[in-house]
Amino acid sequence: MNNERVTLAQELHDGIAQDLVVLGFSIDQAIAQCQEPELKASLRMIRFTTTALIEKVRAEMHQLRGAEPLLSVPGQVNTMHEALRVVQEILRNIEKHSDAKTLEIAIGDDGKGGVGVRDGSFGLKGIQERIEKLNGEIHIDSDAHGTRIGVTIPLDR
Repeated sequence: MNNERVTLAQELHDGIAQDLVVLGFSIDQAIAQCQEPELKASLRMIRFTTTALIEKVRAEMHQLRGAEPLLSVPGQVNTMHEALRVVQEILRNIEKHSDAKTLEIAIGDDGKGGVGVRDGSFGLKGIQERIEKLNGEIHIDSDAHGTRIGVTIPLDR
C-alpha cells in the first residue's frame, strides 16, 4: 500500500503538479505582456488560483508520502514560495528587457549535500531533461557543505 501511495505521489509530481507550474509560468508571461488593465487583473486572479492549486497538489503529494504537508501557516512567510516569485520576476525582466543571448542561473545552499539522480526520484532527472531540451548545460556540485547548481541556457531571440 505504501509503495502505491509513493507511486501516486510521483505521478502527481511529474504530471499535474508540473503541468500547473508550467501553466503558472505561461500566465505570468501573459501578465507581463498584457497592456489592458482589466485583462491584466483577471489574469492575476487566475494566477492566484493556479498558485493555490499547486500548493494543494503539493500538500496531497506530501500527505501520500506520509510527510507533513507544506501548507502555509497564516501570518507566516513561505520562504520557498516567495523565492520562487522573485526568480520568476527576474526571468520575466530578462525576457522583456535584457536582449540577452544567454541565461545563467546559479543556486546554492549550505545543506547536507548528497544531491544526485536516484532511482524512483524524478525531480533532478526532470530538470536535466528540460535543460537538454533547451540546449543548455547543468553543473551540480554537492558535498557535505551544501549544493550548488548552475545552469546555462542559450536564448534564441
